[in-house]
Amino acid sequence: MTATLGMSAQSQNPISVNIGIDDSTREEIAQGLSRVLADSYTLYLKTHNFHWNVTGPLFSTLHLMFEEQYQELALAVDEIAERIRALGFPAPATYGKFSNLTSIEENEGIPEAEEMIRLLVQGQETVVRTSREMLALLEKANDQPTLDLLTKRMQIHEKNAWMLRSMLAG
Repeated sequence: MTATLGMSAQSQNPISVNIGIDDSTREEIAQGLSRVLADSYTLYLKTHNFHWNVTGPLFSTLHLMFEEQYQELALAVDEIAERIRALGFPAPATYGKFSNLTSIEENEGIPEAEEMIRLLVQGQETVVRTSREMLALLEKANDQPTLDLLTKRMQIHEKNAWMLRSMLAG
């Protein structure tokens, strides 16, 4: 992994975590979840930005759709961060850490509505890919709670990408 969490589980917890997953595997899972968290938070910010700034004939439809998506993401980032904590590691929680961990690019300026949709499709699919990268590790570690969390996240992001992509068809 390219980024480390910067604090060992032992220095963070007075009582060691003993959930049947060894320390190094839990750390690797927490690092992967930190990337998912960073992508999710960055997508949240982008979606909220576009909600505020969308204009054009589809304003009402997109304004409401973007609002639903950023509200769902707001709940998701909390759930992801809490899973990192349950594994015994600190969750990244600054713009600086998120910018180092995310695969989603920030946009300058305010794009047109159609470009907003394209950028959000890319963002939704990025979260899916980042999550999917972890599946083999989670299966090997027998980490069903994290596997369940990421399976649910992937389903939501794939559906959102499909719905956004459908707005561009025809």
